[in-house]
Amino acid sequence: MIEAISLTKRYGKTVAVDDLSFTVEPGRVTGFLGPNGAGKSTTMRMILGLDNPTSGQVLIDGQPYAKLHRPLTKIGALLDANWVHPNRSAHAHLRWLAKSNGLPDQRVDDVLEMVGLSGVAKRRAGGYSLGMKQRLGIAGALLGDPQVLLFDEPVNGLDPEGILWIRRFMQNLAAEGRTVLVSSHLLSEMALTAQDLVVIGRGKLISQSTTAEFVDRSTEGTVLVRSPHADKLGAMLVDKGFTVKADADGALTVLGASSEEIGEIAASQNVVLHELSPQRGSLEEAFMQLTGDAVEYHATGTGE
Repeated sequence: MIEAISLTKRYGKTVAVDDLSFTVEPGRVTGFLGPNGAGKSTTMRMILGLDNPTSGQVLIDGQPYAKLHRPLTKIGALLDANWVHPNRSAHAHLRWLAKSNGLPDQRVDDVLEMVGLSGVAKRRAGGYSLGMKQRLGIAGALLGDPQVLLFDEPVNGLDPEGILWIRRFMQNLAAEGRTVLVSSHLLSEMALTAQDLVVIGRGKLISQSTTAEFVDRSTEGTVLVRSPHADKLGAMLVDKGFTVKADADGALTVLGASSEEIGEIAASQNVVLHELSPQRGSLEEAFMQLTGDAVEYHATGTGE
C-alpha cells in the first residue's frame, strides 16, 4: 500500500504539490492522472525518496522510503525508460542493480524472461527500440520482486501491440496482490487498465474513486433508442419532461431517463423498439469536466 499524507513540495514560491493525501490499495491498478504541471512526477519522485517533501510524508507499507532495507525488494519503479547507459547490455544493467540490493544473479535471468528480453539480453541497450527499453525498465522494477510498483507513462510512444502487452502485464501484477500505481496521459488506455483513479490538479487532490464512479459522477448518461416509430416515441418522452435529440440516422438520444423508464413508456403505447442501450460518458469527458480549471495553459485560438 502507498499512503501520501498531507504531502507538500515547494520550490521557492512555487507550490508543486499542495497538502496532497491519497492511498493506493494492493490488488488493483490505480491510475494517477492530472493535467501537465499538476504535480504527478514530483509526487512519484517523493514516493521514491528522490525528492524530499517540504512537509508531509509518504509511507510504503507503513514505512518511508528512506527507512526501507534493500528498497528494490519493497518498491520498484519505471520513471524513465531511457535511464540506462546505452553501451551497457540489458543483462549487465540489471546485474548492477541486483548487486546494489544484494539480489542473486538468477533473478536477472528470471525478470528478463518475464518481459520477453532473454533473446536480446546481451545486446547494448542503446540499440533497443522504445518498447524494448520500456520492457527493460519494467524488468528493473520487478528485480526485487516488490509488492509495490510505480510506472510513469509506461506506454508513451508504443505501438498497439506494446500497449496491449503492458496493460495486461500491469493487470496481472495487480491480480497477484501487488500495489500498482500508473501515471499516464493516455486516458483511453487508463479507462481500460485502471480500476481506481487518483486525479490531481495544481498539486491538489481532485478525486479519488473507482474509474467507473469517476466517470459516472462527472458525465451525464444518455440512452440510445431506435424505433420505427421514433417521432411518436420522441414526442411522448418530451411530454414526460425528458430531453430528446434526434440523430441524423433516425435514432434518438435521450437525456434524463433510464432505459427502464423509456421501455415502460414505449410498452404502454405499443411502440416497437429495435434498440435501447445506455450510453456512458468517457473517461476523457469526465477528466476534462473535473480538471478544466486546473489546466496550466489553455489554448485560445486555432493557430491560424
